[in-house]
Order: sequence, then C-alpha cells, then structure tokens
Amino acid sequence: QVQLVESGGGLVQSGGSLRLSCAASGSIFSIYAMGWYRQAPGNQRELVAAITSGGSTNYADAVKGRFTIARDNAKNTVYLQMNSLKPEDTAVYYCNADLQLVGGGPRKYRYWGQGTQVTVSS
Repeated sequence: QVQLVESGGGLVQSGGSLRLSCAASGSIFSIYAMGWYRQAPGNQRELVAAITSGGSTNYADAVKGRFTIARDNAKNTVYLQMNSLKPEDTAVYYCNADLQLVGGGPRKYRYWGQGTQVTVSS
C-alpha cells in the first residue's frame, strides 16, 4: 500500500558525513510531517529530526548544528544530512511519514521505513 525506502547509511569515521534519503511511494494522497528516528542497541527509539509539509523543522538537542533535515514534496522524499558525526551517532536510522491515503478519508496514518545502519568509528 505504502512503502518508505531508506538509503545512504554506512560506515564512516568520526568527523565524517553521511546523507540519508527516504522515499515514500504507493497510494498516498498527502504527506504531512516526515521525520527521522534512531535506535542504538539497548536504547529506545528516539527522535532525531522532523519536518512539516511547510518546512518547519525540529531537532534533538544532540544533533542540533550538525544534522539538517530537508524534504522534496514533489518526490515524497525526506533527507537527513549528517555532518561532524560522532561514535555516539551510531544507530539504526528509521524514517517515518504521517500521511493520508488515496480513498482513505481524513484519517492520518504513520508509516515507517525498514531502517538503515549508520556506524561511526572513532
């Protein structure tokens, strides 16, 4: 019905950069907020950054000034530019989208991607 496909994860040295992408496809009528979460082993999933359809953004304190979230509404895609990466950024990163389905009325649904591993070596 709806798929979110992430790409761009990998292994990088401390201080390096990575860019994550997440493309939504399927029976989508409209996408509202999109965001990135991460989950490290033994930890709960936590918000990294979010962006509304109008472009308003919200960041976790731990990534402010280093990460930038952006979206291309025409492509139903959200990006996460990660700079000055630290070993503590190591986690599986998940994107999500709050959206309305074609023929689904006004109800909003939250969909998640499958996750992409980001590993930062010291």
